[in-house]
Amino acid sequence: MTTRQRNLLMNGLFLAACAAILLFLLQAPPETTRPLPHDQDHERFMTMKRKEAEKFCDACHGPQGVAPLPETHPPKFRCLF
Repeated sequence: MTTRQRNLLMNGLFLAACAAILLFLLQAPPETTRPLPHDQDHERFMTMKRKEAEKFCDACHGPQGVAPLPETHPPKFRCLF
């Protein structure tokens, strides 16, 4: 195999891999997790980092809070804060 043929083969394999990755990403399901509401209650958390702001969630959204989260709420690691 000549150098030219080897280069063409490698370029073709690279393009095929890029196309496969692109197709995989295009088939991803749409995002279903809603972002944090941008209202007066949540406004102060918008400027905080996620880990810092998460410390305050249970005060209102815990089982005994003012607005407990529904059973269908996604787990914390899916939070789009």
